[in-house]
Amino acid sequence: MFPVLELGPLIIPVAGVLLLAGLWLGLELAERTAPHYGVPPADVYGLSLTALLIGVAVARLGYVLQYLDGYLRDPRAILALNANTLHNSAGVVGAVLAALLYLHWRHLPLRRTLDSLAPGLALFAVVLGLAHLASGDAFGAAADLPWVIELWDARRHPSQVYEIVAGLLIFLTIWGFRRSNPFPGFLFAFWLALAATGRLFLEAFRGDSIIVAGSIRQGQLAALLVMLFSFWLLGYWARSQVAEAM
Repeated sequence: MFPVLELGPLIIPVAGVLLLAGLWLGLELAERTAPHYGVPPADVYGLSLTALLIGVAVARLGYVLQYLDGYLRDPRAILALNANTLHNSAGVVGAVLAALLYLHWRHLPLRRTLDSLAPGLALFAVVLGLAHLASGDAFGAAADLPWVIELWDARRHPSQVYEIVAGLLIFLTIWGFRRSNPFPGFLFAFWLALAATGRLFLEAFRGDSIIVAGSIRQGQLAALLVMLFSFWLLGYWARSQVAEAM
């Protein structure tokens, strides 16, 4: 693990730097991909930043409301910059709603815009795995295998490495399909299906999973629902394409 970089008096969180780099690389790639789908690159950038900023704000608000008593005792803590004090589910909902409003405001084609974002999202997932590896987050379950790593006083699955490898495979697959879309929306829905399938698999090796019932992991349940939704999207948009061609 490599959580911080010390440059003289400066202590820089490596995971934070990697996440910022991942966002920049993902946005750059989305901008370069957008013209192929007939979407203005500036709108792709604007959509992404709008969804990101509102998503983070809503995630922060959701966390504050979840632990309201503590924040009422110390209101200044509401403004503290800490990536661990975010309500992920609320943030995703906020980001999606913000993106939909931006799409409506700018009159952007939904499916083609989503297709232009898919390679950037896939690339960001790879960098997210690197950030987890640097910080030690998303750590693996205890294991006794030749390739385990020592982390948090235990021998564990290198789940962050699994995440990076899976992310790379998904990114390369999406990049290979970027110019052969059978119908608008295919690339995004295909990425969503691959990402959910990867999460369903990777979650089994995590040591920080939330167990909701018996041995059912919250992450796997969410991934399964997203995977089923992505399959429905693929079928629905494919049928729409056939209907439009008739």
